[in-house]
Order: sequence, then C-alpha cells, then structure tokens
Amino acid sequence: MTVEKPVLRARLRAARDLFASEGTQAITAPAAFLDRLRPGQTVATYFPVGSEADPSQLAAAALERGCALALPHVVDRATPIRFLAWNVGEALVDGPFNLRQPALTQPEVAPDIILTPLVGFDPRLNRLGQGAGHYDRAFARYPDAWRVGIAWSVQEAPAIPADIWDVPLEAIITEKGMLWHANR
Repeated sequence: MTVEKPVLRARLRAARDLFASEGTQAITAPAAFLDRLRPGQTVATYFPVGSEADPSQLAAAALERGCALALPHVVDRATPIRFLAWNVGEALVDGPFNLRQPALTQPEVAPDIILTPLVGFDPRLNRLGQGAGHYDRAFARYPDAWRVGIAWSVQEAPAIPADIWDVPLEAIITEKGMLWHANR
C-alpha cells in the first residue's frame, strides 16, 4: 500500500524534528563528495530552516577547493527559484517560508552542484520535498547539475511515491555518509 505524500511528509518531518532536537549530529563532507569538487564550479547551497540538515560543512569544503557558492532566491510558491551568487559574510534578506537569501542585486548563476534540503528520501534516491516543486523545476532547468540531497538518516523511507515531474537525486548525504549511484 502506497502512503500518500502529505501523510509521509508529516511522518518524516516529525522524525526529522525529533532527531534534530535530540543531538548535535553534523553533516560532514564524504570523500566521494570532495572528489566531485573542481575549482571554478558553482555549488548551490542553502541555509537550513527549522530541523533541516545543515550543509555548511559541505559549502565550506567547496570553498576550500576553489568553488563559488550560490543560494536559492524564492519569490513565492509558484515562481521558480533562481540561484544567486553569494559570498560568505554578505548580507542576506528575509524571504518567504523563513528563508534567508541573497538580495536581488546579486547575479543569477547556473550551478554545477545543487545541494538540496528535503523532507524524505528512499534508497532509489527519490526525494520528497516541501511540495511546491521548486527544486524539481530547478533540476529540470539545470539538467547537468549534480543533484545532492542533504538529510538526516531518519528521513529515509522504504519508498517515496514519485510523480512524473519528480526528478530523482544523484546522491544523498546524511550524518552517516553518502548514498549515491556512481553511474549518474
């Protein structure tokens, strides 16, 4: 029996919230992630909201290897996200959904790697997001970008129902390491 996405989202958010409240686990950069980084690449990262897994150590590793950073800029639920250039220390503005994002004066960039928050994932690397489709549309817009989900291990489900527009990830990084398909 397939669990509907709203029910699964609620269950996985609760697990994520509980996990995040109980410990000080951190997401660190696994060797397979570091091996993909090249000077001059642009890595789209994000600032976590609530109990989302924090990708800051991955972003720091990217900077150390000569990559540039970008952050998502969200206007509303319907408008596609854009990735805007961002340098550590630059001021951010408040966006919708409690996001911290670059001001619109920052240039839009095309990411080579997209680090994405998520609500849940499965062993096939299907991703369950917040439900607005922002990242699925970004993945379609940047098909050559390496799609990496950032999550806590408790966010794994046996199966995530996938709609025709859902774009699978190429890797998932949790506090326990990295799940990925080398051929993607």
